[in-house]
Amino acid sequence: MTKSIEGIVPVMLTPFTEDNQIDYPGLTRLIDWYLEKGVDALFAVCQSSEMQFLTLEERVELAEFVVKQVAGRVPVIASGHISDDINDQISELSAMAKTGADALVLVTNHLDPKNQGSDTFFATLDKLLSALPESMPLGLYECPAPYRRLLTDEELTYCANTGRFVVLKDVSCDLATVTRRVQLVANTPLNIINANAAIAYPAMQAGSKGFSGVFTNFHPELYSWLYHKAKTQPQLADELAIFLSLGAVTETLGYPKNAKIYHQRLGTFDSEFCRVNKDNVLEKFWGLTVLLDQIHSGTALWQKKIAAV
Repeated sequence: MTKSIEGIVPVMLTPFTEDNQIDYPGLTRLIDWYLEKGVDALFAVCQSSEMQFLTLEERVELAEFVVKQVAGRVPVIASGHISDDINDQISELSAMAKTGADALVLVTNHLDPKNQGSDTFFATLDKLLSALPESMPLGLYECPAPYRRLLTDEELTYCANTGRFVVLKDVSCDLATVTRRVQLVANTPLNIINANAAIAYPAMQAGSKGFSGVFTNFHPELYSWLYHKAKTQPQLADELAIFLSLGAVTETLGYPKNAKIYHQRLGTFDSEFCRVNKDNVLEKFWGLTVLLDQIHSGTALWQKKIAAV
């Protein structure tokens, strides 16, 4: 039976050692951290995982490791096709489909690499659908790199009506779009999950089935409370939503390295090494150290507030 993908779905980091190898003991602790925070699923091998900088062998190994470590406690979804060539995409996705992930996520910009429009999108999609196992649940991800390729209403409706898609990670960052999409996929297996912190709470109120933004790597438990329990304390939810929205602006200051620094301080893993970002972000972005401290202390304050109700 297909597992429903909804709720708080962290976009997983990939810890590396200082000599640029995947840090699997650190990844084990990171998975445990996510699960202790009460997440509903995990998105392994995504942009936050630095998938564009991982070999296919590393991507497959990473997904297999997460699936094995999670051991069925929550669903695991994975992407990992980074090529534009259709045959390479089929190879990548076919390999990822064998990892045991609960859903295989298609990246929308690779379905239309040169932004040529719906004809290209549908032609690529149909080739992939015919090549992938029909029993494999699929997702869609409007990954911002190499460019953000938003789905048209027609494309989304087509995917939803195939019955093969179970989730869209929506990166429109627009509440009206999220609201419309929720209505478009009603009565299909496809859930819309918003990725933008600024509209996280109103998107949930509009029917978005959760949150899968980058700040699930800082305080997923706060988003979890917002999704699962906000109705019991609407005024508190409004206040928490403001904290989450403002905190998430820090994404622009060297993510994902800043998230790795945050976890290094928590003791989750040892190194802040990042393939996608070589900068010394604490030096480059003045005040980042203070902001990370404030996010940490603010998170602790909010943990106490929501525990008290």
